[in-house]
Amino acid sequence: QVQLVESGGGLVQAGGSLRLSCTASGIINRYNDMGWYRQAPGKQRELVATISTGGSTNVADSVQDRFTISRDNTNDTVYLQMNSLKPEDTAVYYCNVRRSSYPHYDYWGQGTQVTVSS
Repeated sequence: QVQLVESGGGLVQAGGSLRLSCTASGIINRYNDMGWYRQAPGKQRELVATISTGGSTNVADSVQDRFTISRDNTNDTVYLQMNSLKPEDTAVYYCNVRRSSYPHYDYWGQGTQVTVSS
């Protein structure tokens, strides 16, 4: 059974930093994309950043210069370092692990709240 366990969310003032972590367990084929998405109240879930097993990244323009995604393949963990946080970054952040080639899979974490106060 696959589990994604997220941690690191919380309340921070504008300009502050947070680091999110997500550890996956139970995944058989570990060549995949790991990433973070977020959903603010009343808005659709959106991509924040993804990273492949080989280290290729895809980062949303809105966070390009402030957020850094990384992963530890040994421990199946993905990190999101968030700096210079803004109130508009407030959202539930979801960890995602997916593989687009066979065997396909697409797993989501339970979400962690990030709140940035002005």
